[in-house]
Formats: sequence, C-alpha cells, structure tokens
Amino acid sequence: MAYVINELQDELQRTTSANPAAASIADTHTQLYRRMVRKPDCAETLGLSKAWLAQKLAAVNPAKAELPEDPQQLYAWMDANVDAVGERYQAYLARRKAGGKREMFATRSHALYFLAEVAPTKLVDGSWLYGSLRHQGDARFEPLIRTYLEELGMGDESQNHVTLFSNLLRATGAEGWEPTADALYEQGAVQLALGLHGHELTAEMAGFNLGYEQLPYHLHITAYELDELGIDPYYFTVHVTVDNAGSGHARQGVDAVLNLMPEDPAERARFYERVKRGFLLNDVGVSSTAIANSFDPTEVVVGIFQKKARYGRAAHADYCRIAGRTVNSWLSTPEDMPEFLQHLQAQRWIVRHQDPAQSKFWGLVSGAQACMFGVFNAFELQAIYDWIAGDVAAYLPGPVLPGREARVMVNGRHLSFRAAQRHASRHAGRKQAAAASDLIAQLAPGSHYTPEGLAATRAFAESAYATSGA
Repeated sequence: MAYVINELQDELQRTTSANPAAASIADTHTQLYRRMVRKPDCAETLGLSKAWLAQKLAAVNPAKAELPEDPQQLYAWMDANVDAVGERYQAYLARRKAGGKREMFATRSHALYFLAEVAPTKLVDGSWLYGSLRHQGDARFEPLIRTYLEELGMGDESQNHVTLFSNLLRATGAEGWEPTADALYEQGAVQLALGLHGHELTAEMAGFNLGYEQLPYHLHITAYELDELGIDPYYFTVHVTVDNAGSGHARQGVDAVLNLMPEDPAERARFYERVKRGFLLNDVGVSSTAIANSFDPTEVVVGIFQKKARYGRAAHADYCRIAGRTVNSWLSTPEDMPEFLQHLQAQRWIVRHQDPAQSKFWGLVSGAQACMFGVFNAFELQAIYDWIAGDVAAYLPGPVLPGREARVMVNGRHLSFRAAQRHASRHAGRKQAAAASDLIAQLAPGSHYTPEGLAATRAFAESAYATSGA
C-alpha cells in the first residue's frame, strides 16, 4: 500500500509543479467535480484527480475502518449491519405510530432542501465503479461490473439512477435551490475520481463500493418521510431493494472484495489494508444526515431574499415604505434582509404561525394574478410558505405552485405520495366510467348516425376490442 500512496503523491507533486494553478483547482471540490464531469478524458483532469485522490487516501487511517480483521467474516459483518438497521427502523416506526414527529424532515421545503443539497452526490450515482468496465472478461470483477450496469438501469431510462434523481428534482421543484457550499461536492468528487482511476486502484474501488452499498438506517427514514410529505420516494426505495444483502448490491460488494483477494497471505494483508482505505472514503464530505440536520428555515428564506435583492432593488415604486425605508432601499443592501423580514412581520405584512393566506406578502407572490407572480420559483415559494406557516404547516393543504397542485387532503389529513397516487387512480377510474357512459349515450339509436355518434362508435369499438384482446 505504501508503494501505491507514494506513487500517487509523486503524481501530485509532478502535477502541481507543472501547473501552478493545479493546487488551487484540486483544492476546490466544486471545480474538480465539474471538471471530472465535463472533461473526464482530459490529461489535466486525470492528473489533478489522481493527485487529489492520493491526498484523500493518504489522509485516512485503515485502523479506523469498522471492518472485521478477517475478510472471510465480511458476510457475517454485512448480516449484522442488516439486523442493526432493521431494529433501528422498527423502533422508529414504533415511535411514529405512538404519535412521534418526523425525525428527518419537518416540512416539505425541508425535504426539498435535502434533495437539492445531496444532488451533487446523487447525480453521479454509481460513478465510482466506472473503472471496473476496463476489466470486462475478468470474472473477479463481474459483481462490480453488474452493479455498475444496474446503477445505469441496464439501459432502461426509467431505471437509470441518475435519471431517476434528476426527474425527482424537476418534479418537486428542488432544482430551484442551488447548493453552493464547496463541501457538498467533496463526496461526489471522491466517487468521480475513483471512477476515473479505479481500474488501477482496484482494492480502493472495491473497498469504497463495499461501504457505499451497505444499507444505511437513514435511507429507510428518508423514503418513509418523503412519502409522508407527498414526494415520490422511489429513488430511495429502489436503493433499499437493489442494495439488499440477500442478492443485491450489498452482497455483490462483499463478493467483489473476496474475489479480488490475492492468494499470498502477505499480499492479502496489503490488499485488505487498501480495501479499508477505500472503505473509509465513504466518510469524506458531508453526510446525508448532516445535510438534513443543517436545515434552518429562517436562514433559507433570508438566503432567498438576499438572492432576489440583486434583481429587485430598482423594480419597486416608492409609495410603500417599510420602517421608513423604501423597498428598493432595503433590497439595495442584501445584508439587511434579516432586519427587513423582521419589519415585514412587525407591520403585519407577514403573520407567522398562521395560514399564509392571512399574510399580505403571500398574496403578492402566490397565484397567477399576483403582482409578483414568477419572482420566486417553486422551491422558494414552498420555503416561504412553510416558514410563514411555521407551527401550523402540518395542518394546511400547502401552496398551489406553478405546474403543481396543492397536496391532497382527505378527512383533514395529507395523503402520502403513494396514497395520493391511489386516490388519483380511483378518481380517474370514476371519470373513465363516466366517459364510457357518455360514449354509450352517443351510440343510442337516435344519435349513432350523427358525426358525434359515428366518432363515438369508433372509439367504443377500439376500446372494446382492446379490452377483449381481439
């Protein structure tokens, strides 16, 4: 392992010496991430990413990897993890059944924030295994190659994990929040760098895959609470299923490590140490749980107002004054947005912890006829709505956002995403039954020969034959 690390560190020194700007680029996770996505075959990209990955691997301590000392015990280690996660999840369900609150996401905007902030990692899902394709034909790599192809949906767009997440962002409006913290790109950069160099760093690639494909507790909670909030949880539930330890990616991860183990005892020990280094790269960057815990609704709304201030500082008439200052004056100093929001509340433009419909400001931004229609995107509107609603958000139907309907409520309760889908299907079935009844009416003896009746006859015949299978 020392040879591998030294070789990579030599690459770092050569790269930065040849290009003085390389160190700063390599130190910026966002820039390196984007470079690897856009120009993966560029010589400079390959040099920078290899050197950067060397730093990450050298920084971890294999002794801290929570793996069994004997790699033959990895299956037992995996099973123990499954049992522990299952027990924690059942305890969570018991707490929720007893009336406990959500533990991951307080509001819908909290969940959308989470989706946007984890996007830099999710949008390169599976990338760490890209290098395994170079070993096609070597049976030892078959579990890794199969896992990678399954991450890609085996060519089926509806099952491609990156497409699934991209569609989720668009469908919910979460793409309206741009993650800017450089640390949020670090884990994605690790995965991309492993993808570019994993064909050489096979032990590190297999070790990272081993850790990443084990089912984490937070994945269950994420799927459960997204569903509760009316957000399609499929991207997360599919990871619960395909990563299963019985026959899925978790087991394939163990298979791959054991397949690649050398026969010689000394070489096995060195190889397993490298596996542990790769395994520990799972801890690099900001974790999903930390991202969920970082949500501060007031901070997010302040950030939204600060971003909009740049474009609205000269767009308002001067007849309206807030605390003696024009709106344009307030917006000309984005750092004053926290104080501006306080004065909007003091002057009752915003009344928090009540239905936002009671706030004059919400009336200015919500609805096609609102004088500020289009100023805020779907995520921003949801964040503002939830922030205003505060303690009563759970009891309100939610805003009708551009291109999206309010959440379905039945008997005063929000329907989960899946329940809403079933509800919509039942209503669609009733509408189809009503449409069929109208169709039959057009086929009556007194009207079947009219243009409308003839069209209805063709439609009915097509439907009947399609149903019968004739």
